[in-house]
Amino acid sequence: MEQADAASVRSERNPDQTRYRILEAAFLEMYRNGFQGMRLDEVLAATGLTKGALYHHFPNKLALGYAVVEEVLLPTMEALWLQPLRNSRDPFEGLIAAIEQLPDGKPAEMLRYGCPLNNLAQEMSPLDEGFRQRLDGVFNMWHGETRAALEHARKAGIIRADVDSDETATFIMAAVEGCIGIAKNAQSLERLKTCNRGLTQYLQSLKQPLA
Repeated sequence: MEQADAASVRSERNPDQTRYRILEAAFLEMYRNGFQGMRLDEVLAATGLTKGALYHHFPNKLALGYAVVEEVLLPTMEALWLQPLRNSRDPFEGLIAAIEQLPDGKPAEMLRYGCPLNNLAQEMSPLDEGFRQRLDGVFNMWHGETRAALEHARKAGIIRADVDSDETATFIMAAVEGCIGIAKNAQSLERLKTCNRGLTQYLQSLKQPLA
């Protein structure tokens, strides 16, 4: 017990580490139970920190929820979707690859709990404008990078000139979230793979026909 207390004190003296531990624990609580179901005492139990440490970084539960969106969900979306597009020589193929790898490269709990971004949007966007705006910012970033990849492919002659990059990006996002939602409800990895194959085939159909 004394060793655990000592570790907690050391962590509390490292503000960045403490903040990260709180955010990580809060994210998992929100992912499993929703923001409204998240209990701060469970967050503290998961971190071994004191209430003073938590309230030093986050004055209330709402501020903690906002920070989870900005400091956990946003970087997670960047890693899953945006970096593959930015780092690919061919952003369109990078987009296809990001979708194809989702069933095997998904976070461990996605099949059980679904998409944390969409879950939180469904729960909190109708209830709190601060959540809605922050979540909309994440969706807009995802949409913007997807649209940019499609527009690059259109201008390069990879996909057809009549493809509307803005509308197609919106459809892709909706399809991805739908695939995850169907797989979550069925608790079926095969359902996710089937749905993703259909989306991949749709993207392939956008390619410019060979002369």
